[in-house]
Amino acid sequence: MKYSTLFLALSAALSAPLAQATDKKIEVIEVQGSYFNDYKIDDANGAMRTNTSLLNTAQSVTVIPDTIVNEQLATTLGEVLLNDASLTAGSKQRNREVFNLRGFTLSSSNGYLRDGHQHWSHYQQPIETLESVEVIKGPSSILYGQSAPGGLVNMVTKKPTTKTMLNVGADFDGEGSTRFVLDAGGALNEDESLRYRGVLVKQDVDYWREYQNDEQRERDRFLGAVVVDYDLSDNALVRFHYDRTDDKAGLDTGAWLNSDGDVIGDDKTIRDMSWAFTDITVENMGFDVSYFLNEQWQVKLGYNEQNFSRQRFESAPSKGDFEQTGIYTSNPYDRYDDWQFKTMFADFVGEFEIAGMEHQLLIGANSLDYYYGRLKTSGDSFEYQAGMSEAVRPDITYKTDDSLSTSEYDYYGIYVQDLVTVNEQWQVSFGGRYDKQNKKGADNESFVPKLGVLYHPLDTATLYASYSEGFEPQSSETLDEPDDKNHGMKLDAKTSKQLEVGAKWQLFDERLLLTTALYDISKTGTLITENLADDPDFKTITTQAGEQRHQGFELAAQGAVNDKLFVMASSAYLDAKYEKDNKYQGKTPVDAPNWSASLWSRYEFNDALAVNAGVFYEGERFANTDNTITKDGYARVDIGATYKMSLGQKDINFRFNVENLFDAEYLAGGGDSNVTIGEGTNFRLAAQFSL
Repeated sequence: MKYSTLFLALSAALSAPLAQATDKKIEVIEVQGSYFNDYKIDDANGAMRTNTSLLNTAQSVTVIPDTIVNEQLATTLGEVLLNDASLTAGSKQRNREVFNLRGFTLSSSNGYLRDGHQHWSHYQQPIETLESVEVIKGPSSILYGQSAPGGLVNMVTKKPTTKTMLNVGADFDGEGSTRFVLDAGGALNEDESLRYRGVLVKQDVDYWREYQNDEQRERDRFLGAVVVDYDLSDNALVRFHYDRTDDKAGLDTGAWLNSDGDVIGDDKTIRDMSWAFTDITVENMGFDVSYFLNEQWQVKLGYNEQNFSRQRFESAPSKGDFEQTGIYTSNPYDRYDDWQFKTMFADFVGEFEIAGMEHQLLIGANSLDYYYGRLKTSGDSFEYQAGMSEAVRPDITYKTDDSLSTSEYDYYGIYVQDLVTVNEQWQVSFGGRYDKQNKKGADNESFVPKLGVLYHPLDTATLYASYSEGFEPQSSETLDEPDDKNHGMKLDAKTSKQLEVGAKWQLFDERLLLTTALYDISKTGTLITENLADDPDFKTITTQAGEQRHQGFELAAQGAVNDKLFVMASSAYLDAKYEKDNKYQGKTPVDAPNWSASLWSRYEFNDALAVNAGVFYEGERFANTDNTITKDGYARVDIGATYKMSLGQKDINFRFNVENLFDAEYLAGGGDSNVTIGEGTNFRLAAQFSL
C-alpha cells in the first residue's frame, strides 16, 4: 500500500467539521498485547473547529466513542447520550427525541451538528453512521451562530478507509424487534486515492406499549449512506457524502399523569389511535474540501443540503378531564411538513509562531438557509372512552389544503479565534463572532465574545477558566402590542453568558481522563410584561428583563483503569431556576433534576470474553412548568457480555445485553401530558461478522 504523510494528515483532517487536523506529523504507536484504550478519545473537533486536544480546550467536552455505542447495542441517539449525566431526556412523542443539556432544551434547528454543520434534528438520528458523539457544553454561538445556552451535540460520522472492510451485523430484542446492518469500506483504485465507506440498515421495531385495540406499535426504518474521498493532489482532498433515511412509525404521544404524578390508566396503553402514524424521509448531500496552502495555512470548505419531508396523520388525543370522566377528545388531522436546511462554511486555519508564542488561528464564516412549508387538513373531533371500538380513520388528506404555510430565514456569521501558547504552562484562547439574521419582521444582528485561560501544572493536567456568550434571536424585531407602553420597542436577541472553571487530568499513564467543571449560566432578554393599573393610555409595559439561571457541577472519568477494566462515568448537580419570568417566576424547568449520574464499564477476562455493567440514575424532576407534579428519581441497571471467536479467517462477535436488569419502574422524559414510561426488563442479542 502507498501512503503519503500529507494524505494521512488530510484524512484525519476531514474527520472534523472542516477537515480540521493541521498537525501533519505521524505518530507510530506500537500496540503490545491485547490492551487497547478504545474508551478514551483525546480531542474533540467540534469544540474549537480544529483538531485540538481536550487538554488544550478551555471548555467541558465529552466524547462518546462508537465502542460504547456498539457495546450497548444502542439504536437511538438518546441511548447514546445516556452516557453523559449533563444531558437528560425530554419527550419522545411522535417518533423523535428531545434532550436537555445543562437544563436547557436543545432545539431541533440549532442544537445539533453533524461534522460541524448545523443539522435539522427533528427525527431519530441514524447512529449507525457515527464514529463518535461530542457533547460540547455551554454557549457555543461564537463558532456556530444562534444556539441554546446549554451547548451543542456534534455527531461525527464514519470515514472512508484504505483497507478493505466488510462488517455484517444483526440484532433482535425481547419484543421481536430486528436490525440488520452492513458497513463496508476500502480503496476503489490501485493507488488508493479514491476511497469509500457505505452503510445500509434495515430495522423493524415492535414496541412494548400497545394501542387500545390491542395492536402493537411498530416502526419500519431504512438507512442508506455513502461517503467517498478523493485525493485531488498531494495537497488537497475532497469528500462527498449522501445518506437517506426512510422512517415510518405508529404514533405514541406519551402517557398522561394525574396530580400525584401517577400514570392514568395502564402503563402499556397508547391513547393515540392505531391508524395514527408519522412517515419521514430525510436526505443529506454535500461535500467537504481541505487544501494545504503551505506548511502553516490550510483552507477548509463545506456544503450540506438537508431535505426533510414528513407526513403526520394524527388522532391527536387531548387529556382534558380524562382523569375525572374517563373520556377524552381526539382532534384528527393530516399534515405534511417540508424542511430544507442548507449550510456552508469556509475556514482558514493557521499554525505559526510570533515573538516566541505559538498561535493556532481560525478565521472563518458559515451560513444557514432555512425553509419550511406546511399543508394541513383537519377532520371532525370525536370522543373515546375505555371499552369503545376504535374510531374509523377519517377520510381526510393534506393534499386538499390549498393554502401553503411557509417560513423562511437565513443567517451568516464571521468569526475569529486564536489559541495562543505563551509557554509550556500557559495558554490563552479568545475570539468573537458577528452574526446577521435575515428574516421578515425578525432581522437580527449580534456580536458574541469568548475568552479562556489554561494553566498546565503538568504535561498531563490542565486548569482552566472561560467566559462565553450565546444568543437566540427574538421572534420579531419590535414589540407589536398596541396597548403596551413600549409598543414598537426594538427587541434585542436573548443572550446567554457562562462562567466556567474546571480541571482535566490524565491518570494511570494517561489511560484515564478525569474532568471536572463548575459553571454558572444566565439567560437574559426574555420579555416581562407588567400590568399598568393607573395609566389611562396603556394597559401593560413590557421589558426584556427576564432571566433564567442555571448553576452546576460536573465530574467525569473516561478511559482505562488498567489493562482489563474500562469505564465511562459521569455525575452532575444542577440548580436551574427562572429568576425573572412572566409565567415561571421561581420555578424549575421540566426534566431538570438536581442530581444525575451514569456509569458504563467493561472488564476483559481475556481476548475472547468481556462483560459490561452500567447504572443510569436521575433524581426527582418536575413534570410540569408549575412544579406541582414530581417524577420520582430512579436507577436503572444494565449488563452485557461479548464473546469473540474465529471461523477460518473470519471474526465473529456475539453480544448479549439485558436492559433494566431489576425491572425498575420509572418515568423518563416528558411532561404530564406526554411522559415516556420506562420500559421494563428487556434483552438484546446481536451477532457481527467481519468478512
